Amino acid sequence: MMFVAVHTTSMTSAPTSSDISGPSEIFGPSDSAASDQRPARLALVGDRSPLVQAHARMPEILAAIDADGGAAIDAYWVGSADVQSVDLNGFDGIWALPGSPYADVDGVLSAIRFAREHDVAFLGTCGGFQHMLLEFARNVCGLEVDHAENVPDTQDPLIRLLSCSLMGEERLVHVVPGTRAAGVLGSSPRTERYFCSYGLDERYVDVLVAAGLVVSGRDHEGDVRLAEISSHRFFFGSLFQPELSSTRAWVHPLIGAFIEAVRAQVPATPR
Repeated sequence: MMFVAVHTTSMTSAPTSSDISGPSEIFGPSDSAASDQRPARLALVGDRSPLVQAHARMPEILAAIDADGGAAIDAYWVGSADVQSVDLNGFDGIWALPGSPYADVDGVLSAIRFAREHDVAFLGTCGGFQHMLLEFARNVCGLEVDHAENVPDTQDPLIRLLSCSLMGEERLVHVVPGTRAAGVLGSSPRTERYFCSYGLDERYVDVLVAAGLVVSGRDHEGDVRLAEISSHRFFFGSLFQPELSSTRAWVHPLIGAFIEAVRAQVPATPR
C-alpha cells in the first residue's frame, strides 16, 4: 500500500522514498502506484503557514491526487530559507506556492531558476507566479527589476501593487487560444479565485514575450493572469490560486496537468 506523504524538510541531499526530515503527515492510503515505480517527488516551496488559505487546502488536494489512480506522490515542504541547502535534483516537480512575502526571496528564485534550466516540471501560483516572472526578467531578460512587496521603494517594479486589490475576489480569465494553457483549460473564459494585491507591470510584457515567455491568459482588462514557457516540459504560472477552488472531490485542471507532468518524470524503475 502506498501513501501520499507530506514532509517538512531541510535536507542537504536528494530525497529518497525513505527520507523524512522533521514531522510528516500522511493523507489517504492508495493502491495507485505501479509496483515498478517509486513515488514521484514534489517540492512544495514556500513558508508553510496555517494563515495561508492555499496551504490549508494542500491536504485535500493531495488526497484527491492520491485517489485519482495515478502514481503516488511524495510531497516535501521546502521552506524558502532551506532551498539553498537542498539538492533539487532529487525532485520531479517544483511548486512555488502562495504566501509572499517569502522569508528568503533568493531561495524561491533559485528553485524557480533550477526548474527552468533543468526542465523540471514547475507550477507557480500567486506569489509563486510573481516570482516566476521576476526570475525570468532577471536571468533571461537581464533586467534589474524588483518586486514592490519585497522592495517598497523600488522606482520601476516588475511586480507592482495592483490598482484594485484581488484579495478574496473572483474574476474572469480569458485563456489565449493556441497556447498550452488552452490545451489544459480550454479557451472559454473561466472564473478563477484570487487572494493577492500585486501583479505584473504591463510595461514589461513586450520584453518578457520577446525573450520567450508566453502570455496565455488575461483578465477582462487585458492584464496578464497566466503565463507559460511553451518550450519547457511544463512551466506554468498563474496569478489566480487554483488551490482555492480545489477540493478532495475535484482538482483544478491546471494542478492536475502539473501532477501528470511530475509523474511523467519518474523513471520506470527506482533510482
